[in-house]
Amino acid sequence: MTQIPPPAEELRLLDAELSWLDARRSHLLARRAWLVAQLQGAPRSGPAAVPPPSSPVAGLSAARVPEASTPGVQNLLLLLGGILLTLAAVAFTLVSWGDLGIAGRALVLAAVTATALAVPVALLRRGLRATAETVAGLGLALTVLDAYALHEVALADTPGTAYAAVTATVLAAGWAAYGTGLARLTGTPLLLPLPAALCAAQLPLMLWAVAADALPYGIITALLVTAALDTVVALWKTAPPVRVTAAVGAYGMGGWGVLTAGWLVWTATGPSAAARAAALLLFAAAIPLAAAWRVPVPGLALGLAVTGGVLAVPAVAVLPRVLLPETWNVPLHLVCGMALLAAWRAGGLPEPVRRGLVWASVGVQGAALLWTAPVLMEALLGPARWLGFVWLGAPSGSLFPAEGRPVWPADAAAAPVVLLMVAALAAVVVRDPAWRPKALLGALGLVWAAVMVSPHILELPYGVTLVLLGAVTVGLLAMRRLVPLVLAAVTAGVLTLLALASEPATLAVLAFLTALFTAVALEAAGVRRTVAAVLALAWATALADSVGASLWWAPASVALLVLLVPVAAALLAPRAEGGTRLGLELAGATAALVAIEHAVADPPMLALVIGLCGVIAAGTALRPERRRVAGWLATGLFVLASWVRLLAWEVETPEAYTLPLTVPALLVGLLFRHSDPRTSSWVAYGPGLSVTLLPSLVMAWGDTHWLRPLLLGGAALVLTLAGARSRLLAPLVLGGSVLLLVTLHELAPYLVQVAGLLPRWVPPALAGLLLLTLGSTYEQRLRDVRKVREVLGKMD
Repeated sequence: MTQIPPPAEELRLLDAELSWLDARRSHLLARRAWLVAQLQGAPRSGPAAVPPPSSPVAGLSAARVPEASTPGVQNLLLLLGGILLTLAAVAFTLVSWGDLGIAGRALVLAAVTATALAVPVALLRRGLRATAETVAGLGLALTVLDAYALHEVALADTPGTAYAAVTATVLAAGWAAYGTGLARLTGTPLLLPLPAALCAAQLPLMLWAVAADALPYGIITALLVTAALDTVVALWKTAPPVRVTAAVGAYGMGGWGVLTAGWLVWTATGPSAAARAAALLLFAAAIPLAAAWRVPVPGLALGLAVTGGVLAVPAVAVLPRVLLPETWNVPLHLVCGMALLAAWRAGGLPEPVRRGLVWASVGVQGAALLWTAPVLMEALLGPARWLGFVWLGAPSGSLFPAEGRPVWPADAAAAPVVLLMVAALAAVVVRDPAWRPKALLGALGLVWAAVMVSPHILELPYGVTLVLLGAVTVGLLAMRRLVPLVLAAVTAGVLTLLALASEPATLAVLAFLTALFTAVALEAAGVRRTVAAVLALAWATALADSVGASLWWAPASVALLVLLVPVAAALLAPRAEGGTRLGLELAGATAALVAIEHAVADPPMLALVIGLCGVIAAGTALRPERRRVAGWLATGLFVLASWVRLLAWEVETPEAYTLPLTVPALLVGLLFRHSDPRTSSWVAYGPGLSVTLLPSLVMAWGDTHWLRPLLLGGAALVLTLAGARSRLLAPLVLGGSVLLLVTLHELAPYLVQVAGLLPRWVPPALAGLLLLTLGSTYEQRLRDVRKVREVLGKMD
């Protein structure tokens, strides 16, 4: 209720402020003269003798700004006073009313109300507008109490709802007349009466409908009519408080009416109920559309137009909906939503309204597509159920196994129709050259989705479905674009899962897809070639696995067949370029992992498979750009294969088998470093040392005798010293690591005994001392670590 003070009050405030500014200016001038005199060495005299402030705070205390303005304090006091008086009046009316007779009651209440309504006239003439607002608010509240008192004393037999409707009507008209008359009489309008009248005007129509038992259509009509009148007031050029109050009333009453009308549309079962519900919802849609026509703000007009368009769709569709089968509910609403696009070519509509209706149509189409999402997900992911029923036999009556058949919604048959309708609209309506390619891609995706759903909806035979999906895959690949290639890959995946029901179908489909994507990889370029090549190898891996299973081979034997895929990848990768080469290598590595997984249960075959993978990696290492990575990988695979072989033979003395490999390997590494001194010691000596050290370390940790740990520790010590002397990293790191682990293994029993003898407080104390030492020498330790890293980095 912050108001601009009347002219007399404002003049008084300005005079006070100017007087304070003059006094402040005189003080600052005196202070300036004193400072100038101090700087010039002149004796202090006159106004310059004004002492300086003792502190900055003291100097600023004279200029302290009030925390609350005078009008704010005044409004707060008036508001609190008005609230207290109103509460007192309510308490008097409800509690102390019986202490007076009929004449006394009427006289007191009439006198207080008349006084409260008349006093603002005098206050406005004196320029006390804020006080007049408070007293006028008190008077308006007293009129409500007058109406209540009148009903309790003289009209107790009158029905409460009807009396409330009449009272709300009279109060709304009276408050509006009071505010208007007061403005004309004094020339100063008050802010409170007209918004209060508008608030009271929200109730009469609804209360009249309740009193007349017009349920529910009459009440909804009253709500929507009230919202329409509020919209008219909000769009009319009125004072801002009235406009805001009307807008709030329009949104509140309109939202209430829309919710109830929408519920009637949703639950309508017959033509009569549907027609009445449609009329109400159409009326509700017309309100925001008419407001959007007149609103000057484009953003607000757009939102109102979207709201009106969305409300109009179920209103138009409800009558045909109750006449048609339930399956066609979504297509029917989709047709009504598409009809909104006609507004784009309508010449008489404002631009925000046209755009809003178009966005409303897009929203309806999006909702329809969202409704098809569960059906599409079931069609794409449902075939994965065959992973638990591989080669159980071709299904009949459904494309899913009998134990996992889904329950389709009753109206799922309309899903392909909805997808095709939106696809056709996107392909026909969008003509903008900038959006046309994207619209066609979207239409292609929707048509593809419709085709993927149709076999399940139409219950096509199993063989026909496989042929259809295969044809779709070929057609998408023939488009020679990336997005169709991705759709083709998804289609091929679904086709593969469905083919798992039958052994012949699995073999035929996998062979077909392998050949198909291989042909695409040979003729494509760029990203398409990479994707097609990777997919071809993926289906080749599945084909090799399926062929082995069809021949009743053991999984370990099937691993040898799967290894043909990494071999092919290693042979084809040098002929590829860029990303295709990397894709082939990664696909081949994945196939090799599949082969290793098949052979895990058979250690001898596992060693063979790992060794063959090492051979493939070694062949890849012949290429200069892959020499480092593939060489390391080949070395690790060979070492791992030897360990697995020793484990499979249950060898207790692996050194008898590893030392004959270590010695020639070290000699080869020595010759290699002699021919090329830049060769790293890890490449030259790492494989040979690892072949013996690591298996021996594993055996030493489980050996209860002292000979092997002693010999291994001595060999590790010699390697460590040799590496340090020759500044070679591989012997130093491998020897030192093995020496440390062997030492810990041998000292472990004694450390356990010592730990058991020590008091329990000793380990925490030692840990604390260690942390304190590390903390105090933290910087020095960092420098030591950097030095060690530099020394190791300089080694070969």
